[in-house]
Amino acid sequence: MRIVVIGGGSWGSAFASLLAEQEHEVVLACRDAEQARVIEQTGRNPRYVPNADLRRIRARPLAAAPVAEAELLVIAVPSRAFREVVSAIPEGKAPVLSLVKGLDPESGERLSRVVPGRSVAVLSGPNHAEEIADGLPAAAVIACEDEKLGVRLQHAVISPRFRVYVNTDLVGVELCAAAKNVIALGAGAADGLGMGDNAKAALITRGLAEMARLGDACGARPETFSGLAGMGDLVVTCWSHHSRNRRAGELIAHGVSAAAAQADIAMAIEGITTAPVLRDLARRLGIELPITESVCEVLEGADVRDSVSALMGRKPTEE
Repeated sequence: MRIVVIGGGSWGSAFASLLAEQEHEVVLACRDAEQARVIEQTGRNPRYVPNADLRRIRARPLAAAPVAEAELLVIAVPSRAFREVVSAIPEGKAPVLSLVKGLDPESGERLSRVVPGRSVAVLSGPNHAEEIADGLPAAAVIACEDEKLGVRLQHAVISPRFRVYVNTDLVGVELCAAAKNVIALGAGAADGLGMGDNAKAALITRGLAEMARLGDACGARPETFSGLAGMGDLVVTCWSHHSRNRRAGELIAHGVSAAAAQADIAMAIEGITTAPVLRDLARRLGIELPITESVCEVLEGADVRDSVSALMGRKPTEE
């Protein structure tokens, strides 16, 4: 299959390497022409994921990538750039497989809803690019309302070290992918404050309840939230030392501003972009997301300890 992966960051590069292992013809389309030149010449992406073997792929600047000839377009860009990138893609029939975990900041829509004129699937799950690049085993889910397309993409991507499941609950998978990053900011803050494993486990569990509550209001299936895109991705994003969102929360708890945390990590922190969008969506739907609300307050300058106290002092309720 002829595949163009748009986005030369860590996950786009690692995923391109996975696809090349399956004998697909892969082009990695990079925003930065110099980055494309380095990848093309060295077979490595030293800035984002140096361990990924990219010798079997071609790298091109985005403007020179053979998008019109592709049989599949894979999008791996920050959520804030997603709308601009997909809107610039020429008309065609090739489906889009999104690896992006967030919501559209402009409209609050799920990202699949802003792709014009093409079939869309989403791949999500506990997939840190660093481990994929190191050849470690992982699993993911491809969500698509067109089950036949989902199965076709499943067989195109699956490998002995990357197991792929299919799910028709596109709504649930996209909401899980967006919301888990916000909860991970809170989990990182718990680490930064030294709150211990009990408190962190409680936050993650209540965070999963928030995710499921949002999903129910949007028509998602409950079981999606206990799957790879839900519990699986939430756990790894809240606990792993690879997690940018967890690390950003930890830095913020130490007194670093959100902007400074973003600069320190020097890669997209989707939770920071998504938190206010998710909060606004929940308010429109009339549902409570107390952890998300607290994360937003901290991002807007509130003291982390005050936010913890407010969460712990909420009115007693049933689980």
